[in-house]
Amino acid sequence: MRKAVVYLNQDVAGTLSETPNGFVFRYDEYYLVHPNAHALSLTLPISQREFKADYLFPFFCGLLSEGYNRAVQCRLLKLDENDDFGLLLATTHTDTVGAVRVVEQTTKTAFDL
Repeated sequence: MRKAVVYLNQDVAGTLSETPNGFVFRYDEYYLVHPNAHALSLTLPISQREFKADYLFPFFCGLLSEGYNRAVQCRLLKLDENDDFGLLLATTHTDTVGAVRVVEQTTKTAFDL
């Protein structure tokens, strides 16, 4: 199972996980109580609940390149062009166009034990 930490500006906004049943996004508990917390998108409003989807959420797909650029990135990164989450982890951890970064979580947390 692959996981990522989602940042909005410099704040940890939540976590995005790939599960055998699809994807789960959950806002960070500290982010939820932050007075200036903003929702990542209209489809992911600020909430304590988990958001679940069979496919990668459209908001995160919107961060990915398309067409020829996607094909080149996948070839250079040796990724399957259909692996949206892999491409997201490989390309959105630094220097994104907007305020959102997605950084692969490579260490185990207390929740993983």
